[in-house]
Amino acid sequence: MDVLELLNASHDRFFYVLAGLSFVLELGLLGLSGPLLFFAIACLVTASLISMGLISGWEIEILVAGVLTVIITLLLWRPLKHFQNSGGSADTSSDMIGRLVTASGDITLERGSIRYSGIDWTARLDANASEVVINKGDQCIIASVDGNIMLVKGPQPESD
Repeated sequence: MDVLELLNASHDRFFYVLAGLSFVLELGLLGLSGPLLFFAIACLVTASLISMGLISGWEIEILVAGVLTVIITLLLWRPLKHFQNSGGSADTSSDMIGRLVTASGDITLERGSIRYSGIDWTARLDANASEVVINKGDQCIIASVDGNIMLVKGPQPESD
């Protein structure tokens, strides 16, 4: 049995394989950006409809897969983008957190810089910092990391 006969005999398997390949490509190469994810879901639904005997014939199956791709895209585009843009909290796993560093520029809630390990890093005040500004040359503590931005606060006063 050649490939064309196999495809003609089992349309549902073709769509299941197509869905699987689309999922793998989406997650492996595109990083859940959307386009192939919506197509993969549509192929999975189409394959299920074929398996249940609700649709048959290449023309109808391809039409259903296309229409479902559009519908799924319209339904899931915003929630997926919202999920992707929700970010998360600042990183608390960096080995830089807790380090005492020197401000290489004035640090405010919007901008600033610190010097750590011979490199100037972009910094800004942590939301929980009690200071309004940390002046250039003052010591501060790295509280968390947000991407490549260090969130800092002033050193805690020593208690006796």
